[in-house]
Amino acid sequence: MRILLVDDSNTMRKIEKRVLVKMGHEDVIEAEDGKIALQKLAEYNYDISLVLLDITMPNMSGIETLKKIRSNPASQKIPVMMCTSISGQEEVMEAISAGANNYVVKPFKTDELSEKINAILG
Repeated sequence: MRILLVDDSNTMRKIEKRVLVKMGHEDVIEAEDGKIALQKLAEYNYDISLVLLDITMPNMSGIETLKKIRSNPASQKIPVMMCTSISGQEEVMEAISAGANNYVVKPFKTDELSEKINAILG
């Protein structure tokens, strides 16, 4: 099971990756912005089980990245969970309407992240 972790914060990527590895997900690919995330999706032939996506990033926002993922037939069915420090209702609704499968607000409890990932992946 391959997971794409997209966050411009190196520290957050390390924390999130540690949680994923603890959950047994060893195959974690990292990207520091949306443009690189889209390149990684193509590079791995869209064989990704889950995308964890930050909203506020340079070059391309998480929402814009999510819309591009959903508009591409090769990636539109890949589950995407927003993982961000933005907790406003408007941002949550925008992410859900753009096609996010779930949403977790940083700082999060590792149990909360694990539960939401397990709910998506089954």
